[in-house]
Amino acid sequence: MANREAIRELQARLASRLQAARTEGVSVAWLAVRAGGQNYLLPLGQSGEIYPLSNLQSVPYARPWFRGVLNIRGGLYGVVDMAAFVADGGGVARTEPVAQDPSVVTLHAALEVNCALQVDGLSGLRGADAFTSSVPPASGDPDYFGNRFVDSAGDHWQEINLRTLSQSPQFLSISA
Repeated sequence: MANREAIRELQARLASRLQAARTEGVSVAWLAVRAGGQNYLLPLGQSGEIYPLSNLQSVPYARPWFRGVLNIRGGLYGVVDMAAFVADGGGVARTEPVAQDPSVVTLHAALEVNCALQVDGLSGLRGADAFTSSVPPASGDPDYFGNRFVDSAGDHWQEINLRTLSQSPQFLSISA
């Protein structure tokens, strides 16, 4: 129960920081998340809301990375395990077990896909000034991979283009 309260507090802090960034003109570009032992950056303009993962309804005959459907404010959203999806697409395999209290990040309504990405943890908001270097995606990386960034602590962060992800045939085909 304490974990759920901590998640709610983090979500409230992120929401207030995002609102402050909008009003103060601070350059915040990404929501930083952790999934399967990897760090990812989700563009804020393509990300929606953050919710705790609860009351998930499984879907039979779906791919292993498609976790099921979730009712969010009266709308049904398909939930994709981000780490498992990236691993299935030839990315880095999941190196950590699924978190005790995972969250979901919905895709922005403008992308016109009722989908939420399951992540193991939220790491806050990041701007370009949080990173010391970046490299473009390698030739064999999935189309939805953006630049790979390195922060001052030496941690690597993979940018995910949610618009490209939401339009990829692999992402839209959930049947096993």
